[in-house]
Amino acid sequence: MSKMQAFLNGIWKENPVLVLVLGTCPTLALTSQAINGIGMGLAATFVLVGSNVVISMLRNIIPEDVRLPAYIVIIASFVTIVQQVIKAYSPSLDQALGLYIPLIVVNCIILARAEMFANKNGVVASALDGLGMGIGFTLVLLVMGSIRELIGAGTVFGITITANMIDPMTILIMTPGGFFVFGCLIALANKINSRKGKKVKTDFSCETCPSAEICGGGNTSSEEAE
Repeated sequence: MSKMQAFLNGIWKENPVLVLVLGTCPTLALTSQAINGIGMGLAATFVLVGSNVVISMLRNIIPEDVRLPAYIVIIASFVTIVQQVIKAYSPSLDQALGLYIPLIVVNCIILARAEMFANKNGVVASALDGLGMGIGFTLVLLVMGSIRELIGAGTVFGITITANMIDPMTILIMTPGGFFVFGCLIALANKINSRKGKKVKTDFSCETCPSAEICGGGNTSSEEAE
């Protein structure tokens, strides 16, 4: 895989949210406003790039027995940096994102890229992979947040757009609205991919999940068979 392909995959072909269906918890919880989506996306992008680079540099040094704990320590270090920067320079964003910033440590997107890509590739390719995945994640959060905020509150980034013209559908900024918009975006992505002749992901079991090796889900069926 070329370095450019590693970067582009995360934006569309292997978009972590719309294609791999990872990171759905912050995607649904933090997209009632566009600004929250961008904040979470940029924070995750920084952690993705930083952790991918460090893990790629240390991939031949970290013992196999402590691989995953080492990954979590590295990721947690970058999450701590992000959290302290947000607390210092944007207290309002820190309050809006709340617990979801520390939870980046166990975000499936970041652990999956560490295990599936950074652990097997060079520093530059790993950095580009993290950047591409982060941009893809941020774009989805931005689109979802903009749609939900515009229809649900009549604003975008807090700027009044339609609130004075039509009554906002407040359900869009509530949990059911998040699931509805999320489902519509996945359906749209599948439709576009099917028209391009690309294989659409229909199996969401542990066996096809890129994070199965991390959480051990991929071994469930074999253990049950035994």
